[in-house]
Amino acid sequence: MSDRFAWNRMELAGSLGDLGTLLPIAMAMVLVNGLNPVGVFFSIGLFYICSGLFFGVTVPVQPMKVIGAYAIATALTPSQIMASSLLIGGFLLLIGLTGAIDLIRRYTPRAVIRGVQLSTGILLLSGGIKFIIGSSRFQQLQHAAEPYLALQSLGPLQVGVVIGLVGGLVTLLLLDNKRYPAGLVVVVGGILSGLLLGARVELATAELGFALPELLPFPFPAKADFSFALLVLVLPQLPMTVGNAVLAYADLSQQYFAERSARVTNRNVCLSMALANFLSFCCGGIPLCHGAGGLAAHYRFGARTAASNLMIGGIFLVLALFCGGQIIGLLNLLPMAVMGVLLVFAGAQLALSVMDLEARKDLFVAMLILGITLAANLAVGFMVGLVVAWLLKWEKLSI
Repeated sequence: MSDRFAWNRMELAGSLGDLGTLLPIAMAMVLVNGLNPVGVFFSIGLFYICSGLFFGVTVPVQPMKVIGAYAIATALTPSQIMASSLLIGGFLLLIGLTGAIDLIRRYTPRAVIRGVQLSTGILLLSGGIKFIIGSSRFQQLQHAAEPYLALQSLGPLQVGVVIGLVGGLVTLLLLDNKRYPAGLVVVVGGILSGLLLGARVELATAELGFALPELLPFPFPAKADFSFALLVLVLPQLPMTVGNAVLAYADLSQQYFAERSARVTNRNVCLSMALANFLSFCCGGIPLCHGAGGLAAHYRFGARTAASNLMIGGIFLVLALFCGGQIIGLLNLLPMAVMGVLLVFAGAQLALSVMDLEARKDLFVAMLILGITLAANLAVGFMVGLVVAWLLKWEKLSI
């Protein structure tokens, strides 16, 4: 039992490690797309708890970034988002039950998986820096570096930059400290800084009470919603989901937890995400997945067992069931720069997984995927990297 559940402050700190990826997209899809916060955070919390109990190790829960980013940028309707959840859940169920995902894994070289992990890590690191300096898409939509703080600058410096520098230094000092875990200290310190710098205004009108998520809170998607979601949301998302949320994630889980990660197979990961997206569809939540970046974040800040899933899942369930529509106001206490600090260290942890590649051809494939990801997107990088990796197996080709 102790291998599966360790109830200590390190697990709690690690459970908070991926908030920088999860919260901005979830909050933006509530504010921009009109999703119900109760359904969004209930489905996230339940997915955390159920996946932790089943897999028996730390399991990440993340939004599907391609769908989320496009939905926020173009203000898609809830019905279009729900259609994407149902469609991608069906696809994941299909490739999981038929064993197609194992066939895909068999023909995906290790260099491609490392390239996906490297690229995801660099994207997280870059995203974290954007949060700190105030240039992320979410902050641009809000027209402020720290949208929910009354104080925006300290002298010549943006307040987010100051918070980010202090948070980064604290993280470096405490990253391996088990008495004062870095993730916990940074998040708690961030909430306190939010209170001190004016975010307490959001608490003034908070009304707490019990609220269950509504079943199918939005109209059932029409045929046009499904057609649009398939072409614009699901098809661009699928290669990234297979590459990062299945293959790269399962591989990283095996690296971190070895035999304890026996249940984290490509098939089980697909089925887990399929069920999560069916749940999101029913609750009016956001499309959800696992992910190598999320696991790196939880692990780097101290999570080693499924207890971390129960902790963070419990937090989200309490927020959903007892805070209702006030969830976003409460979460606004955490400055964007603090989430940026979490992303920077999580991204660096994941990117360093490329260090076990030694052959020049393998390193070239990983770097090629990174370059294409930065120029286009991870889905294209994964597909091109897969083709190039097989071409380079021909001995007449050299790097």
